[in-house]
Amino acid sequence: MRFASAAAFALAAASSLGAQTIPDLGTATPIAGNWAYVATADGSEASFANASGVPQLWLHCSRATRRVSIAKAASSVVPMLNVWTSSLTRSAPASFNPSTGRLTIDLAASDPLLDAISSSRGRIGFGIAGQPPLVIPAWAEAARVIEDCRA
Repeated sequence: MRFASAAAFALAAASSLGAQTIPDLGTATPIAGNWAYVATADGSEASFANASGVPQLWLHCSRATRRVSIAKAASSVVPMLNVWTSSLTRSAPASFNPSTGRLTIDLAASDPLLDAISSSRGRIGFGIAGQPPLVIPAWAEAARVIEDCRA
């Protein structure tokens, strides 16, 4: 009987580690900054820099593979990137590149999360468990990169 209780406890603990709560950012104020769009050799890229000009987020289209990567500045390895839009939220598996200091998720160009990012009302949010989310304005540059990958 003890074994069954211990196994149930271990399963519950593992499940709670995998499940992350994404806060509702519907009333959060986006940080000041600007989006920039640029065509690249393999597709296109949009980046958001804060008011000081420091890049915080990148969306990159790789046309050949029809994939969109979303990268957020980060300082540590975490397994998930939380994405909030006005219509959809999701925690997506992420990889960390210590040489760039970016946490990245990779999505098919047809992923519904990209539609939600393109049509989000006023703001989109990106977060890592245990840290405040990065809430930025939803401008056309992100949608343009997504559409580039679908064309």
